[in-house]
Amino acid sequence: MKKLIIIPAYNEEENIERTIRMIEKGTNDFDYVIINDCSKDNTKKICEKNHFNYVDLPINLGIGGAVQTGYKYALNNGYDLAVQVDGDGQHDPQFLEEMAEYLVENKLDMVIGSRFINKEGFQSSGVRRLGIKYFTGLIKVLTGKKITDPTSGLRMINKDIIEMFASDYPKDYPEPESIVAILRRKKKVKEIPVIMKERSGGVSSISAGKSIYYMIKVTLAILIESIRKGEKK
Repeated sequence: MKKLIIIPAYNEEENIERTIRMIEKGTNDFDYVIINDCSKDNTKKICEKNHFNYVDLPINLGIGGAVQTGYKYALNNGYDLAVQVDGDGQHDPQFLEEMAEYLVENKLDMVIGSRFINKEGFQSSGVRRLGIKYFTGLIKVLTGKKITDPTSGLRMINKDIIEMFASDYPKDYPEPESIVAILRRKKKVKEIPVIMKERSGGVSSISAGKSIYYMIKVTLAILIESIRKGEKK
């Protein structure tokens, strides 16, 4: 099977080389592509210097647009599986082989790496954990499925979902909304426990000041996605 790691990166000069070295050391048969989302720092120069495989976006598309670019790359190059690994180094590649095996053996559409099943490693801040619990509850009400880590960026999908996300993917804070999108289409989604690390450099795209906007925006997006469900069945 052809397996691709999609690495969205915006101003990750402090982390991107370490992230790629972790991937090279921790995986055997995964390819990778960095989606440089028009970074203003030296992310592109680091990719060029190290001859990393990257796509350089001419304008900033945000996390949703960057990840969708990765899915388009996966679709156009015939990949069977694709997994998002954030460019900040928080996602440990050692879990990718296990995720791939679990997805294939259980005939799943998506596998999510959850930090909250075994509660090991970095658990995020207290405020963010409250937000995560809120989205867990909202998704459970709307779909009947409990997702313990709905904001996890460590998500692996099969070929059918690659095609779906390549043509239609949320543009802003996409993780919870995209989970609802495939659950409402009766796709199979499960989680496995993973250990995540704390960001060692750079700045998260979701600051404390953006948290309220994030909660409102994603809630509305999830509700709208639920309404759209009948149209796309």
